[in-house]
Amino acid sequence: MQLEEDHLGPHLNGKHLRPESLMMSYGYNPEWSEMAVKAPIYQTSTFVFKTAEEGKAFFELAYGLREKGAEEQLGLIYSRLNNPDLEILENRLRFWDGAEDAAVFASGMAAISTSLLALLKPGDVILHSEPIYGGSDYYIKNILPKFGIQSIGFQASATAEEVEQLLEETGVADKLAMIYVETPANPTNHLVDIEACAALAKKHSTADKKVIVAVDNTFLGPVFSHPLKHGADLILYSATKYIGGHSDLIAGACLGSAPLMKQVKAMRTFMGSMASPWTGWMLMRSLETLKIRMEAQAKGAEVVAAYLKQHPKVEKIYYLGYLQDNPQQQAIFEKQCTSAGSMIAFDLKGGEKEAFLFLNNLKLIKLAVSLGGTESLAEHPASMTHSDICPADRAVMGIGESMIRISVGVEHPEDIIADIEQALAKVEELVEEEV
Repeated sequence: MQLEEDHLGPHLNGKHLRPESLMMSYGYNPEWSEMAVKAPIYQTSTFVFKTAEEGKAFFELAYGLREKGAEEQLGLIYSRLNNPDLEILENRLRFWDGAEDAAVFASGMAAISTSLLALLKPGDVILHSEPIYGGSDYYIKNILPKFGIQSIGFQASATAEEVEQLLEETGVADKLAMIYVETPANPTNHLVDIEACAALAKKHSTADKKVIVAVDNTFLGPVFSHPLKHGADLILYSATKYIGGHSDLIAGACLGSAPLMKQVKAMRTFMGSMASPWTGWMLMRSLETLKIRMEAQAKGAEVVAAYLKQHPKVEKIYYLGYLQDNPQQQAIFEKQCTSAGSMIAFDLKGGEKEAFLFLNNLKLIKLAVSLGGTESLAEHPASMTHSDICPADRAVMGIGESMIRISVGVEHPEDIIADIEQALAKVEELVEEEV
């Protein structure tokens, strides 16, 4: 028996069900698959039409040749266009952010590149925060210009007034088409005010052109931050990270309004950048434990951050739980975040030599890029994830040679601290030897 549903989603006894409850079975009917409690992997490239007329009708809808009827549904055609695993997954994923629709991709960069190409055109300007993930930075600054799309960067820590002044000084404010932000910023955890970006976008929108606000919500989403509620139009994820959460798949996602997602999904069809049925099935598995994983990781990170904050070898810590000395950032945090999350960056006293020595001596924490998995990971942003950003720009962004980024996993926090402690001891030994 199916749950009753309205435009806000399924409800029971007059109350709408919470996302974590819907992750178990929403969008799937056991009768489709021999009453299996979980959806199978629909590992097929194509789907059989009952009649030629049905096939014609499906293609008319798929290619926008006519409007969909009130009770009509787009049928299954070909797994580049639609697949049950992806459709069920997308229907579930959208509930976390309160989005009308979602699209899942083969990677986070596939989600970003496909979505930006779908919504930008030659002559447009994209205003973006800095720092952002190195791959996103390269794509915006080096790939989009080949398509005639100009980029303007602003520091994530800048005020709304400073961002607006920067935009006006460029002389191309009238060409603004998108504001793209990553909040919290990777790897510094700087927050960008989404409401301020939405206000700026509205100011530069016209009757013929709406300036879109797109937010990479990977660090805190989809549990601890919900950008659509603060005026964003589009949310992007590396679903490899917390949504996947087990470091065993590569995926991306984009969520937003039905009209925007129609454009994004159309571009995905022709770019061929959709996720595979197997990846879709794996992500459905992961969604079932998403909230409890992220809550456990955030709780552990709070303990680890407290240890790092007081350690004499740590010069500075970048953690959302420690914003009290920055009223502007604290105000943004209180407005648009419900947790400090589990990402921590810190500067060691010293430079690359000390940072590498620390990383090389970790035993429980793995030296690897990526984040959001069940295991704790540590990396060196300046030489790894953000190495394709020029040193001068990295310095302005605050990504120094001594910075370490840690993604806290679900291990016991005291065990994580024990590993950090012994690795820091090796750094202290080096300093003593040099003295």
